[in-house]
Amino acid sequence: MRRIIIGGTKSGCGKTTVTCALLAALKRRNMDVSAFKCGPDYIDPMFHRKVIGVTSHNLDSFFCGNDTLLALLDEYGGKSDVSVIEGVMGFYDGTSGSAHSLSEITETPAIIVIDCKGMSDSIGAVMIGFLNYRPNRIAGFIFDRLPEKLIPLAERLCTELGTEYFGCLPKSDITIESRHLGLVTADEIADIQTKLSSLGELAEKYICLDKIINCCDAPLPVYTPLKVPFFCKSPEIAVARDSAFCFIYQENIELLEKMGCRIMYFSPLSDSEVPKADGLILSGGYPELYAEKLSNNRSMLESVKKCITGGMPVIAECGGFMYLHDSLTDKSGTVYPMAGVITGSTFPTDKLQRFGYITLNAKSDNILCGQGGMLRAHEFHYWDSTSCGSGFTAVKNDGRTWDCCHSGMNIYAGFPHIYFYSDIASAKRFVKKCIEYGDKNGQDKTHRTG
Repeated sequence: MRRIIIGGTKSGCGKTTVTCALLAALKRRNMDVSAFKCGPDYIDPMFHRKVIGVTSHNLDSFFCGNDTLLALLDEYGGKSDVSVIEGVMGFYDGTSGSAHSLSEITETPAIIVIDCKGMSDSIGAVMIGFLNYRPNRIAGFIFDRLPEKLIPLAERLCTELGTEYFGCLPKSDITIESRHLGLVTADEIADIQTKLSSLGELAEKYICLDKIINCCDAPLPVYTPLKVPFFCKSPEIAVARDSAFCFIYQENIELLEKMGCRIMYFSPLSDSEVPKADGLILSGGYPELYAEKLSNNRSMLESVKKCITGGMPVIAECGGFMYLHDSLTDKSGTVYPMAGVITGSTFPTDKLQRFGYITLNAKSDNILCGQGGMLRAHEFHYWDSTSCGSGFTAVKNDGRTWDCCHSGMNIYAGFPHIYFYSDIASAKRFVKKCIEYGDKNGQDKTHRTG
C-alpha cells in the first residue's frame, strides 16, 4: 500500500500547500489518490476534496486505537494508487495525536516540509533536529518557499545528512487566506480550482514525484477488523450541512450509515424546517458569520426547538451548540436571537478557548454513554457561552478540569467535538435512542427522501 505523511516543522509551514500541490500533481497523472488529515481538523480535508474530487478522511491517534486507525486507513486508502496523509502542527507536536505518532503506528514514511523563507545554511540545523530528535520514519524533506538559487544547497544538505531531497516549492503568489479558525473553507475561495491547478503545475516541475511514489510502498501492519453493529430498522438522521454548519467528520456519517441509518442533509440557513426524522445532528461550523441570516429564518429555529423539546435525540457540537442558545453575539457586538433551547448566550472572545484534546467523564446517564462513561473529544473555538453545561467533566492531559456540555437521554450539546470511532458504543447508543424515538412517535417513513 503506497502511503506518505506530509509533516512539517510547525503550524503554518506550508503543509497544506505542499499536500494540495502533491495531490493535484498526482491527479494530473491520472492516479487514483486518497487523502487523509492527521488529527481532528475539519478544514484541510475540504481542500483535499477540492483537489481529488472525493472525500478526505481524518486519522487521529488520540481518538482511535491502533486497530481502528489501521482499519480506517485500509478502508479508505487500500484500493488507491497512493494515499497522502497531511500532518498536524509540527511533526512531533500533539503527543499521542501527533503526525509522528501516526507515522509509527501505521509504519508510514514521512516527508517533512520546511519553510525556508529567510534561511539558507540554517536549513541544515532544522533538518538535523528533526532527523535526530527521536526515532522516526522520516524519509526526507520538501523545501517550501525556497529560492531557486538555493536548490543546490538543499540537495547538498540532504546528501550530507543521509536523507532524501524530495523537491521544493518556490516562492509564488498562490496564497490561501486565513481566518480565526485557520484556513477559510475551500468553497469560500472563488478561484480555488485555478490555484490548485497552478499548485499541481509547480509540483510537477519542482517536486520529485517519482521518488516519492517509489519510497512509500509498504504493507500495512496486521490489525484486528472493527465490529460495527447493524440495525434493521434504519432510523433517519437529519444532519445540518451548509456554509454555517460544515464541520462534519465524514467517518461519523459513514459509521452511522454502516449501522443502517439513512442520512438526510438540510440547511438551517435556507430550509424552512427540519426534515421528518428520528434524530438530529447540528454540526459545527461558522454560525457567527451567518448569524443574521440564521436568526431571520424563524421557521427553522422554531422547528429545531420543537424537535428537541419534543424528545428527538440530538447531538449539537460547537457551532450547532451555539445555534441552540437564546442568542448569539457576533464580532461587531450585534445580538441575534437563536433557537432558545439552551438558556444563555454565546459571545466572542479574543483567543482560543479551552483548545485541544480532552476526555469527557459523564456525571450521569445520557444519550452517548452511561454515568462514569468516558468520551474522547476536541475543542477549537473562539466563542464562549454563559451556559456551557455541567453534564460532563472535561479533563486535559495536564490535569486541568472543568464542567461542560448539556446532556440528557435525548441531548448532547456542547463545545467539544466527538468522534464516533473513538467509542463505537456511543454511536450505537445514539442510534438506539433514535429508533426508540421513531417507534414512540410512530414515524411514517414511506414518504421521506434523503
